Amino acid sequence: MSRATTKPDLLEAANEQYIKLWNLIDSLSEEEQNATFNFDDDFLQKQKEAHWARDKNLRDVLIHLHEWHQLLLNWVSSNQKGEAKPFIPAPYNWKSYGQMNVEFWKNHQSTRYTNAKEMVKESHTSIIKLIETFSNDELFRKNSFSWTGASTLGSYCVSATSSHYDWAMKKIKKHIKSYRAANQ
Repeated sequence: MSRATTKPDLLEAANEQYIKLWNLIDSLSEEEQNATFNFDDDFLQKQKEAHWARDKNLRDVLIHLHEWHQLLLNWVSSNQKGEAKPFIPAPYNWKSYGQMNVEFWKNHQSTRYTNAKEMVKESHTSIIKLIETFSNDELFRKNSFSWTGASTLGSYCVSATSSHYDWAMKKIKKHIKSYRAANQ
């Protein structure tokens, strides 16, 4: 699926990828949903992205999605109220956001998997409602908002929804493959 460049495409992609994500999760047995990720060391050593070692289970992946939804929701809300805030909150920035992701992970180690599922469902609904409040031009025309910088609001929405859901599904598929290979 190509990256959305219109409001209808954004809403369609966000919802389609969201449904695919839940269909994938729902296809897992309860044991698979609750299992710890078991990616082999050779695989982990080849990965450049820290998230492969950071996230240990489905809860961690879902919490990551929820927290990035919250980043978008809070960023838009603050800026609409005239409170100029960057997307990545201080003390983090685009060079150090990996540390922010680790903080999200640490903050939710006691969050139950069932709660993480509900949190993502609620925050996804909030994101869709937020997107619906903007016109196509507001979402995808550059310079519609001073606080989006050189990007568009729509591109942030794509990143927080369909692109992040793709990321999650790749990770979950790797978990399924590893889990089932180890439990044959």
